[in-house]
Amino acid sequence: MKFLDQAKVYVRSGDGGAGCVSFRREKFIEFGGPDGGDGGRGGDVAAECVEGLNTLIDYRYQQHFKAKTGMHGMGKNRAGGRGADAVLKVPVGTQIFEEDEETLIADLTEIGQRVVICKGGNGGFGNAHFTTSTNRAPRRANPGQQGEERTIVLRLKLIADAGLVGLPNAGKSTFLASVTAAKPKIADYPFTTLHPGLGVVRRDGREFVLADIPGLIEGAHEGHGLGDRFLGHIERCRVLLHLVDATGEHAGKDYKTVRKELAAYGAGLEEKLEIVALSKVDAADSDHLKKQRERLKRAMASAGPPAESAAAPLALSSATGAGVAEALRAVSAPIEGAKSEERAQEQPTEWRP
Repeated sequence: MKFLDQAKVYVRSGDGGAGCVSFRREKFIEFGGPDGGDGGRGGDVAAECVEGLNTLIDYRYQQHFKAKTGMHGMGKNRAGGRGADAVLKVPVGTQIFEEDEETLIADLTEIGQRVVICKGGNGGFGNAHFTTSTNRAPRRANPGQQGEERTIVLRLKLIADAGLVGLPNAGKSTFLASVTAAKPKIADYPFTTLHPGLGVVRRDGREFVLADIPGLIEGAHEGHGLGDRFLGHIERCRVLLHLVDATGEHAGKDYKTVRKELAAYGAGLEEKLEIVALSKVDAADSDHLKKQRERLKRAMASAGPPAESAAAPLALSSATGAGVAEALRAVSAPIEGAKSEERAQEQPTEWRP
């Protein structure tokens, strides 16, 4: 299945049904009077967050959704039925924007959340509704109101506890594959990862979701490389694991390049807690590794918070497993702390007389 994290969709709610002009026609009943029923309400267009979806690929093949028109009123005071709703089923983490892609309509972050995007038109009144003491036989009925229409933009932001960032070919996909059951594409060339990936880490009785995004290069916020559009998938992460290639030319410059792109993107990414680690240490000799570690320490010191709030740079190798457990413990600690605080806030306070 292809990964699609943004789609533009046209939606239109149903028109209301028209009211009916009708009069009773029954034997032995004189002056039967009006009995036209009201029209039914048009169907709504709603978005619902459902389980089992992780992409917006369905909206690549269908971009128009229209709810049904309400049924017209009928004689014998029979009201028309309500039109069927059109429901857009979306994965967890979907945001709904206006066509300008800036005005947020809804942010669906939990299974079962539902929001009405376009309300259906009201049904028209039948002639029985207009009966008065002076007008006993009205011959008028209202048409149904028209439905609403609009173009919306669906944007998916993956919900993960931790996110992997770094330059292309820094070992992010290899790390994800080594600690989770995910099977991302891995190759020895830049931009192997073309779309974000998710995996569930289970270590030491703890569990958290780890997200891997395509690598960043200098000028990504200006559209260079794959751009920085995929950074939206780690906006909800509690902690970032920044991998720096130990076999590169200058670890400090690589670190600063990614930090610059995070700051240019905004959305609070540069303020998130960051765990920094040198990757691929098994492929670097001891002298080069020592230089890289010193360069990285100086770059972190000059960057300031949140680099200062994290521990010293770690060293790991996804191929041999060296340092992987330490990195996972460093990542899971703030996640568990945040979850514990949330559980404590959800628990009701004990009542005492």
